[in-house]
Amino acid sequence: MEKRITELEIKIAYLEDFLNKLQAIAVEQGEVVDTLKAENRVLKAKIKEILDNQEQDIPNRRPPHY
Repeated sequence: MEKRITELEIKIAYLEDFLNKLQAIAVEQGEVVDTLKAENRVLKAKIKEILDNQEQDIPNRRPPHY
């Protein structure tokens, strides 16, 4: 009985360690996702700015309904 309890305690310790590592990875990935979202917003704004500037440079542009 004592051996069985010891084995269960060892398994629980490994599971706790695994969960802590998994949580650390999840937190790290969440930070990466937040960073990528911020970079994506900046890139979208820059692309929109470039497209808006290009539209002003084209004087004989066809209207959108053509």
